[in-house]
Amino acid sequence: MTKWYQIFPKYPWLSFYAWIIFCIFPFFFIFKSSSLFEIIFGLVLLLLFFIVYRFSYTSSGLLLYLFVFVEISISVTMTFLYGYIYFSIFLSFFIGNIQHRVSFFVIYSIHLLATIAAVIIGFFTQMDLFLAHLPYLIVCLIGVILLPFNTYNRNKREVLEGQLEDAQKRISQYIIIEERERIARDLHDTLGQKLSLIGLKSDLASRLIDINTEAAKNEINDINQTARSVLKEVRDLVTNMRGTKLEDELFRVKQILLAAQITYKVSGTPKLVKTPLLVENVLSMCLKEAVTNVVKHSKATSCSISIKQSAKETLLKVHDNGIGLDVNKDWSSGHGLRGIKERLEFVNGSLDIHLKNGTTLNIRVPNVIQQPRQEE
Repeated sequence: MTKWYQIFPKYPWLSFYAWIIFCIFPFFFIFKSSSLFEIIFGLVLLLLFFIVYRFSYTSSGLLLYLFVFVEISISVTMTFLYGYIYFSIFLSFFIGNIQHRVSFFVIYSIHLLATIAAVIIGFFTQMDLFLAHLPYLIVCLIGVILLPFNTYNRNKREVLEGQLEDAQKRISQYIIIEERERIARDLHDTLGQKLSLIGLKSDLASRLIDINTEAAKNEINDINQTARSVLKEVRDLVTNMRGTKLEDELFRVKQILLAAQITYKVSGTPKLVKTPLLVENVLSMCLKEAVTNVVKHSKATSCSISIKQSAKETLLKVHDNGIGLDVNKDWSSGHGLRGIKERLEFVNGSLDIHLKNGTTLNIRVPNVIQQPRQEE
């Protein structure tokens, strides 16, 4: 059961101000009554409904069902006596938070039938009042029918998304563990046997050096060749462990943007020239973090990615047309931006953020020009 301590639904179908109006409306209907008793009785029902509605979010079991029954009774009474049907909207959102399938459908059916019965009876007892706001009654009845299912399905989706995120984290951890084990096996297979061979030949050469100089020299030559072979294999192994290419990461972020229904535009070429693998890997991780930020937080409908490489630096620009960052908050400590800055500091890069027509991230890394090696 969702626990929330306010009278307004957590994910409003309407704006916060519309819910305020729903709370003020009862006073208008109550004070239209002619007798003082009806006014006092209506105010008591109003106060009781919001008290019970609040505590419903913190209750469970039989107490929860009792609170819901009281809320439905108050809603029907307000509809029948005062023509105020809009408490049923509050109830519709609350019923959608009931995760037990059978309980959800039972309470939903009771609430729907009670609301329809109250409206029908109200038409016969207060026809003029109900006809005056008939369009709103129709919209309200549609909400009573559809909103519980919308809230129920949304809550289910959020639970599944949370489970999926946990599963992805576990898979990532398993991948890391598996990669470490693979590296350990490769190092053992590559280095273990040949280093043992070098050790044995070194011992043999030390024993032969005073007995058979020529044989000792042959053993030393074998040690030299074996060491060169090990060095080559280690270099090959490290080459296979290189980081993510910018071109490969760009393909993946395109898939993420498409899945999030965000249109994208890419300019420039992801094939960098004379850029060390470490720097390119940092750019790839920054691009991934920036696009993840766009998908999760920006509410954008389009995203553009620009890659420009000059003689001095490589510029990666990510722009979205979303809501932008809150300038009153320390943006550097959230939304993954701190991780981007820390990665860029490792390669003497920088991050600039511009808040105009959305958010633009300018990620810069200096080009490292490798000088040709001098012949000795």
